[in-house]
Formats: sequence, C-alpha cells, structure tokens
Amino acid sequence: MSLTLEEKKAVVAEVSAKITGAQVAMLAEYRGLTVEQMTKLRRKAHDSQVFLRVVKNTLARRVVEGTSFDCLKDHMIGPLAFAASADPVAVAKILSEFAKDNDKLKIKAGAMSGKLMSLAQIQALAVLPGREQLLAQLLGTMQAPAQKFVQTLNEIPTKFVRALAAVRDAKAKAA
Repeated sequence: MSLTLEEKKAVVAEVSAKITGAQVAMLAEYRGLTVEQMTKLRRKAHDSQVFLRVVKNTLARRVVEGTSFDCLKDHMIGPLAFAASADPVAVAKILSEFAKDNDKLKIKAGAMSGKLMSLAQIQALAVLPGREQLLAQLLGTMQAPAQKFVQTLNEIPTKFVRALAAVRDAKAKAA
C-alpha cells in the first residue's frame, strides 16, 4: 500500500522536524528482524530519547537534503531504519548493543557534523560514556575539592575532641 502525496509530505515534515536538533543520524538495515525485535529496538530508542523510524529511502533522501546529514544519501539502499538524536552516543549505543544481540541488524552508515562516519568510528562512539554519565563525572570532579575542604575543616574539631578524650581517660586512669 503506497502513501498518498499528502501522507508523504507529512512523513517528510515529521522526520525533518525530528532531525533539526539532532547531532548525529545513523542508518541501520533491519532485514530479517521480526516485528517483536523491531518493537524492542523502538522501545529502547524511545527510552533513550532517540528518534527511530523506518522511512522509505526516497522520502529519507528528501529529509536529509540540504542538512548536515546530506552525506547519507548514497547509503540509502534497501530496508533501512533511520535513527537520530541530540546525544550522539545514545544512537550509537542503542544500535550497537542491539546489533550484538541480533545479528540481522546491520549498521550501514552514520553522519555527524556533516561528515560520514565509518563503522569503526560508530563503534568507538558506542563505547564512550553517555551524556548523563559524563555530567555525573563532571559534577563529581567539581564537588571533590569542596568535599575535601569540608573534610579537612572537620578534622580540626575531631582531633581536638580526641585530645580531650585522651586527657580525660588519662586523668581517670591516674585517679
């Protein structure tokens, strides 16, 4: 069943709106995956705030035309899922982890900052910590000096109290 012209325009507008704020877009061939497997992939993508949609290649070419993902046009062959996100690591992680469990999903291409990414670059991106983890590490690094300072300030009264306790114990023993 083919789409009408209005439906095609709606799909192009929807996907275009989703990729406007995206930093990375990737194409993955899903040939051979069951509906249940695709549903799991979509759910994982949705939970990670990754846009994932199966789009006809002709419509996907129109979507990426004139954007920083224009370099993906040549790789739009066969049944492809189009994934995009503002968090570049999230897309790579979702697709790579799912591809490890399901050998039928094959990552075809990716684009970031107007440049085509190789599969090795996508795999390298997938092993990086995600945005949330990086923010947590940054916050921990920023809090460490303040925590150490407070800990050091707390040591002075603690040592004083220990010294008083030692004097008290010494007087109690002497008496």
